Amino acid sequence: MLFLEYPKCSTCQKAKKYLIENGFNFEDRHIVENNPTKEELKTWLDKSGFDLKKFFNTSGMKYRELNLKDKLPTMTEDEALNLLSTDGMLVKRPLLIGEDFVLTGFREKQWEEVLKK
Repeated sequence: MLFLEYPKCSTCQKAKKYLIENGFNFEDRHIVENNPTKEELKTWLDKSGFDLKKFFNTSGMKYRELNLKDKLPTMTEDEALNLLSTDGMLVKRPLLIGEDFVLTGFREKQWEEVLKK
């Protein structure tokens, strides 16, 4: 599994602790220093079946600065993926990517359901 995190993010810290305590093996990646590419994001979006907005950190400062609440609905998927790939702080975190799943954000019950399969 690939775990994308911003190490200073308390939610990411909780998610990482959960993975370690439950014995899951994962590759750790700093989402800002090694931002997801447009191609990765497109693959994950397709695999997840989620709405593209679920990949945006809607509570982040950068999201508000860029006024994405108003701009995102009029953007094409391609434009939105291009934007997401420019800055890891725009991406919802943590992200956990498995062979057949994608999880955005950390909700322990949801992670448990998906990971215990």
